[in-house]
Amino acid sequence: MNSFDRLPTDGARAVPIAEDARSTASAGAQPERLLILEAGRTERNYWRDLWYYRELFAMLAWRDVSVRYKQTVIGIVWAIVRPLLTMVVFTIVFGNLAKLPSDGAVPYPVLVFAGMLPWFLFSSILSDASNSIVSNANLISKVYFPRLIVPSAAGVVALVDFAINIVILFAIMAWYGFMPNWQIVFLPLFVVLAVLASLGPALFITALNVKYRDFRFIIPFIVQFGLYVSPVGFSSAVVPDAWRFWYSLNPVVGVIDGFRWCLLGGESQLYMPGFLASLAVVAVMLWLGIRHFRKTEKTFADLI
Repeated sequence: MNSFDRLPTDGARAVPIAEDARSTASAGAQPERLLILEAGRTERNYWRDLWYYRELFAMLAWRDVSVRYKQTVIGIVWAIVRPLLTMVVFTIVFGNLAKLPSDGAVPYPVLVFAGMLPWFLFSSILSDASNSIVSNANLISKVYFPRLIVPSAAGVVALVDFAINIVILFAIMAWYGFMPNWQIVFLPLFVVLAVLASLGPALFITALNVKYRDFRFIIPFIVQFGLYVSPVGFSSAVVPDAWRFWYSLNPVVGVIDGFRWCLLGGESQLYMPGFLASLAVVAVMLWLGIRHFRKTEKTFADLI
């Protein structure tokens, strides 16, 4: 049978054809994989295709990291200078001028930097992923693959920056003679939570940015506004009890509080009602983001 007898429609996966597999197997060769497009295949195999195209994810992630750091000085320097300068400014404004309290015996610069870690991870993924589809317009318009791979791969650069920042934090903690406690073993879980918290709104904004290009001007404002309404430069414990639960509906609040609980040796306590509320908001936003992205990704090639 001619392999072109079955023509493509709307989805693609490379699968072996039974007759070709038998003939090649008898000859001692590996069965050939043919690209078959079939009505409804995209929807049925979408999540399986994410694993099938894992090499594309790795390639895009490595490309983004290389562009950021390869043969550059400002990329590495910026990853170090930006959090340090932000820490100094927030320490002066909130710690020295506003006289806001720290958590227990935690030095104020350590409190600030522990809050900046998840915030920079969140904001970097949000910013990079939101523009990823438009930045990869040539790839999107020519090749089929699950489009969810593109914004997900864009977030890997933020994880590299996070690894640099956490080394800086440990150096600052060592300088002040303040070391974490056993709670640090839960830090990977809160890193995953920070990634999930950022992917929800990032996927939603990514889909909107494809159709409405002026969203690229709104994203920096959202990031800047979120920096000041989130407890980055201060402890969330300073929020009055009457408002703390509602304040925790900001999903970044639960993430930052979780990071501080892990890193500050138990000096920063989790406000469990607010933390659970943040988890619920993260789950809802992630579901909405994926749902809207999946609903609109079929139109990306036409709109770009």
